[in-house]
Amino acid sequence: MLAALIAAAMLQTPLEASIDSNRMIADIRKLASFTTRNTNSPTLNEAAEWLAAQYRAIPGMQVELMKFKVEASARISEAKEVVQVVATLPGEDDRRIIIGGHLDSLNLSVDAKTGAAPGANDDASGTVVALEVARAMASRKWKHTLVFVGWTGEEQGLLGSRAMAEKAKAEGWKIDAVLSNDTVGSPVNKAGQRNDKQVRVFSEDVPEHESRELARYIAWLTKDKPFGVKLVFRRDRFGRGGDHTPFNQNGFNAVRFVEVHEEYTRQHTPDDLPEFVDPAYVSNVAKVNLLVMTSLANAGTPPTNVRIDRRQGHDTTVTWRGVEGESYTIYWRDTTSPLWQGSKDVGAVSRATIEKVNKDDHIFAVGAVGGIPVEAQ
Repeated sequence: MLAALIAAAMLQTPLEASIDSNRMIADIRKLASFTTRNTNSPTLNEAAEWLAAQYRAIPGMQVELMKFKVEASARISEAKEVVQVVATLPGEDDRRIIIGGHLDSLNLSVDAKTGAAPGANDDASGTVVALEVARAMASRKWKHTLVFVGWTGEEQGLLGSRAMAEKAKAEGWKIDAVLSNDTVGSPVNKAGQRNDKQVRVFSEDVPEHESRELARYIAWLTKDKPFGVKLVFRRDRFGRGGDHTPFNQNGFNAVRFVEVHEEYTRQHTPDDLPEFVDPAYVSNVAKVNLLVMTSLANAGTPPTNVRIDRRQGHDTTVTWRGVEGESYTIYWRDTTSPLWQGSKDVGAVSRATIEKVNKDDHIFAVGAVGGIPVEAQ
């Protein structure tokens, strides 16, 4: 057993090794210790101040308590101003990679302003995943700007993420990807189902954005890892929503991470407690997010006009318009496969041939190194 643990530790990158499961659980316990983080409660502001202080303690981080207005509704008792935490690690350029979880909590059986709503898994777990990834990534410089968020108003209709997504669209933010982590703390449910090797990734497939390709790229990055992802080709679970959706609706690439086997009796109830969050599982989710973030954070400029040469042959030639000096990778998969099955780094060129992989049976794509592949037409 000891030898296996040592071997696993040796396989970790230095950044992965900085993910601290004990610290994560301590942070989850702290968030759950607030009586409630319901959007209607003034206690949410206290939790936001605590989270902002954690981000301010990270060198180089620029922290904002973003304010937005909400109107009275079924789950909002009165119109009010709400805050959420936005921490930014500036990069060399203004392309942004966003990761977050929702800070607010909900217990449907008690008074919204005063009743206990610990929200340890839903969603202190996702909030702390983003925080822990921020701590790891702040130790290095990155090409693109990284944004770490504790959204609020999620339980009342994705209000905070909607405010942020609409602001991003109005201001012309260059967002490459949004990773929303919501309920990512447990591998097991009361029905006895268990999966401690994967976290689900939900993605939408529409012309307005490339979220499905983002999901496929996440699967590609994690394919040889002991802890990986299970892709679900839907925007979200039936009748439910997450903070990635407003970004989708505003044309941005965004996916949702969520544990494989949810326990519904511990959602929006007083039983959503820290003792039901598994330290190893939630830290593995953080490592997957870290792997994705570090790849995208240094990704090159995506290619455009990616095309397959139509001439017949046993090989397939792909062309694209790239940036001079930028290196690219070609990916391919069977037409019946949801996942990329092969790849080849081709360097700083705009044309390359994949030998003995024919165009009739395969789908091809080209991506800048570290970036989301663009499907060839």
